[in-house]
Amino acid sequence: MLTAKQHDLLLFINKRLGETGISPSFDEMKDALGLASKSGIHRLITALEERGFIRRLAHRARALEVIKLPEDLQDRKAANADVTTLKSAQGRTTADFDHPQAANSVDVPLLGRIAAGTPIEAISHETARISAPADMIGRGHHFALTVQGDSMINAGILDGDTVIIRKADTAQNGEIIVALVDDEEATLKRLRKKNGAIALEAANPDYETRIFGPDRVKVQGTLVGLVRRYH
Repeated sequence: MLTAKQHDLLLFINKRLGETGISPSFDEMKDALGLASKSGIHRLITALEERGFIRRLAHRARALEVIKLPEDLQDRKAANADVTTLKSAQGRTTADFDHPQAANSVDVPLLGRIAAGTPIEAISHETARISAPADMIGRGHHFALTVQGDSMINAGILDGDTVIIRKADTAQNGEIIVALVDDEEATLKRLRKKNGAIALEAANPDYETRIFGPDRVKVQGTLVGLVRRYH
């Protein structure tokens, strides 16, 4: 049995992971629960971890995983026992691509690998197709890529994840995009525009932000979701 504060914190962490794919900070958790200090949050997290509700992921900042929810919400997790479903940067939920295609799903072409570190060669031709729910995909043309590298881990994107991309040649400042550099290298990064320059920003302090002139970077698409399998 969880205390009221433990229950509230667990649901807040789960909600934030569902919305952004990123664990909330201690300050965000403290404010959400109306606590005076972060030490109280630390005690609550430790209690939830000891009771098997959450797990801390090693060697990653702000890395919490919800393992289970209180009994009244367990059925929401049961359908996704093998695949963690995250929400996209635009707030749409990803599909469990390993389940049979549903009547309201659509096929998305898988175009190979995309680097979330040092850029690799440009996007390849279709290698397979995966199904995704139509209400997640929305309008426009989409494709999927398998992530290679760890430079976006603090954005909740890990090596081996499959990202769903909406084709686009423009993007808003701060969006995560597939960028084509010098017409030959593709990479997954957060877009920053300033003073006429384009910055491709990693979400890992081990990687430097790369700055380019506007004529060297072409937007190929924007991130709408991802799927992760636990083996």
